[in-house]
Amino acid sequence: MPPERAEVQVRPGAETDLDALTEIYNHYVRETPITFDTVPFTPEERRPWLLSHPEDGLYRLKVAVATDSQRILGYATSSAYRAKPAYATSVETTVYVAPDAGRRGIGTLLYASLFEALADEDLHRAYAGIAQPNEASARLHERFGFRYVGTYREVGRKFGRYWDVAWYEKDL
Repeated sequence: MPPERAEVQVRPGAETDLDALTEIYNHYVRETPITFDTVPFTPEERRPWLLSHPEDGLYRLKVAVATDSQRILGYATSSAYRAKPAYATSVETTVYVAPDAGRRGIGTLLYASLFEALADEDLHRAYAGIAQPNEASARLHERFGFRYVGTYREVGRKFGRYWDVAWYEKDL
């Protein structure tokens, strides 16, 4: 069944998801400026990232799964914003959707589940950096209460050019 017709379940990420999550992420590494990673990862290289997102706590990993095929359609995470202790009540959030599953509400489902899971945590703010241009991501973040706070101009170089990153924040 095509992703637009499939029922979707959102659940915590698991180690068995590692290959599919790596495949989704590597699409964005290879084909887009959405992430500033420039070299695709192997699943083993991504394992520490996956293990840093347990089922509970501040740093979560939620995956969207087509219930008929069990295919992973995307994922959302909350991660440490910065390493210094005073940033402990801030997280950076992100969503990645399989390239053929976009524009079907998967990102919305993922963020709804992620923010519901974080509601009882000791968190103050969520931040999201969006490589420009990316109107779809800006709309998604604004729908969840993020507000634009500024742009880092030409902060990353990928594909032989510089990219801006717009920053958004949300009260938690």
